[in-house]
Amino acid sequence: MEEIKHRSAPQPPNLGGLSEFDDIRPYEPEEMKQAFEDLLNDRQFNVLMKGFAPWLPKGVRNGLLRLTFMGVKTPLDFQKRFMKPIVKYIIRKHTDGCTFDDQALSGYPKQDSRYTFVSNHRDIVLDSAFLDLKLVEKDYPTTVEIGIGDNLLIYPWIKRLVRMNKAFTVRRGLSLRETLAASQLMSRYIHFAVTQKKENIWLAQREGRAKDSDDRTQEAVLKMLAMGGDLQELNIVPLTISYEYDPCDYLKAQELQQKRDNPAFKKSRQDDLDNMKTGIFGYKGRVHYHCAAPINTWIEELSALPKTEFYKAVAERMDKDIHQGYELFPCNYIALDELHGDAANAAHYTKADKQRFEDYLAGQMAKITLDNKDEAFLRERILTMYANPLLNKLAVV
Repeated sequence: MEEIKHRSAPQPPNLGGLSEFDDIRPYEPEEMKQAFEDLLNDRQFNVLMKGFAPWLPKGVRNGLLRLTFMGVKTPLDFQKRFMKPIVKYIIRKHTDGCTFDDQALSGYPKQDSRYTFVSNHRDIVLDSAFLDLKLVEKDYPTTVEIGIGDNLLIYPWIKRLVRMNKAFTVRRGLSLRETLAASQLMSRYIHFAVTQKKENIWLAQREGRAKDSDDRTQEAVLKMLAMGGDLQELNIVPLTISYEYDPCDYLKAQELQQKRDNPAFKKSRQDDLDNMKTGIFGYKGRVHYHCAAPINTWIEELSALPKTEFYKAVAERMDKDIHQGYELFPCNYIALDELHGDAANAAHYTKADKQRFEDYLAGQMAKITLDNKDEAFLRERILTMYANPLLNKLAVV
């Protein structure tokens, strides 16, 4: 009797010790091809792509994307092939240039060093995207894996796309017990990514953006990072991001009034998407990234402190490094003088600078469409956003 041969089902890729992190981690190289196919088969993604090239039939669009995807085997390949040109276009079109000062890292061998960049938070999407581009341009061996809140992953295609782009998921809206378990898992993953996968990490210094640009590192972020192992093995680098103009400033001011008038107010998912779109395509002026020395150069000085004081002291020292790294622009000095009603900082700006900022501020205020629009409150909030980086830097100089 002829032997019947059974064809076994395709086996998932062997990802070793990564299985513990399957619910949150980015895609691995072995998964990229299937992820791309799933993306092309997603109805909502195809609707999005049709908007970019409505004259092309779906089959032609997907065929061109497949052709472009040839040779892309890793998330880093994907970033260099797809994301790098997009980010360079955004810098060219929506900024007056983006600079990167990594002098504090010059004493460390690039090929052997991996970092956990912890920065102030200016833009939901671009904070890490600009950093990625600068790391590639400066010949670092890899870019950053980034934490993205699952509140932003509102469609399956968005989740696929960010996982292809080296993003891991930060779970939001959990119970206290679930939050603890999720934090422990994320911390273990971050340590695994830095020490075993040899990846860099980017994290914001706090959950959500500081609406008033008074950037402070949350102790909870450091405690989370310590759950999975020694902080020193993460090679944490305080990173400062400076925007001349924040395109979301009026949205932040608007939200602050909404919360003032209704303490129960919460942003909708659409609000989050509007913030993402405005942040990406809004005018930012000059943008600057500044790396401080890794905290390993000084953290031992604090090791004798009791745990109740240790994380507070580390956060405060990191804040000093971040505040010291601000690139200041005329608008920062103008905003502080406007708030104080004087011209104490007039040496740092011209009449033309002041007129430009006044015109910009008027334009941003005009975008706020609240029914009970409080002009004085909103203006003061926006001015505070631009004054706080200057105040914080003056406090540590």
